[in-house]
Amino acid sequence: MAETKNEGEGSRTAAKQYNDATKAFTESGKVKPAAEAAKQAVSGPEAEALQRAEAEGKRHSHGEDPQVKR
Repeated sequence: MAETKNEGEGSRTAAKQYNDATKAFTESGKVKPAAEAAKQAVSGPEAEALQRAEAEGKRHSHGEDPQVKR
């Protein structure tokens, strides 16, 4: 097994893998079906479980990034 170099925070290797995977997904034609499935999930029988999961995640959060503008 090849030894991996610790790149620390801001790993260029991980960023490239993420960017490549994101680009492949967006070009795959699967975005619209995934978005529709998510829309149905948040308004269907899964809605309550998803809201509980979101609330649990927010309990572990340090708050919204002040640089994020909505």
